[in-house]
Amino acid sequence: MKFNATLRSNKGSSASRRLRHAGRVPAIVYGGTAEAQSISLDHNEIFHALRKEAFHASILDMDLDGSQQKVLLRAVQWHPYKAQVLHVDFQRVSATERITTRVPLHFLNGDESPAVKLNQQIITHVLTELEVSCLPADLPTAIVVDLGGMEPGGNVYLADITLPDGVSYAGTDEHPVLAAALARRGATAAGDGDEEEGDAEGDEA
Repeated sequence: MKFNATLRSNKGSSASRRLRHAGRVPAIVYGGTAEAQSISLDHNEIFHALRKEAFHASILDMDLDGSQQKVLLRAVQWHPYKAQVLHVDFQRVSATERITTRVPLHFLNGDESPAVKLNQQIITHVLTELEVSCLPADLPTAIVVDLGGMEPGGNVYLADITLPDGVSYAGTDEHPVLAAALARRGATAAGDGDEEEGDAEGDEA
């Protein structure tokens, strides 16, 4: 994915406010062998780009005043109540150096699992993204988790899925749970109540 950026020389909070009033977003790009650079972005362009999931987990092509750089989105600061981007951080990446970042999880086939289809349970997505390490060329935009075989009351762990080639888990939890099948609230209690009512009627007869 590609976006445009412009170098900026003025720094500080007052300069950032002027940029925002002009429809620009202050940002910074750092990392690699070059020094950190203060840049600015078109607000509308970056606002719509940030609404795309792939923009958050892809190697991006930044056109900085005609110079092409490979970068990774690292942080976004939003206005607390307006639909406004306040600041963005990017990191330069090298094709030969591994990066560590978070990748979204895409859950499939949950409705077809025994937990849901046969037992009417609810599958909770315990994690929505996974921290991984890989070379830039191997970075996936998402990791697929197939829930089709999930049993009632079961869990899906990281060990139950296969990560893409060249991608390794970089989180601190050794055995993270990705999803869990849970009984609907009150389902067991309702079942017990029905059984007791049937017994009472039988005694009366």
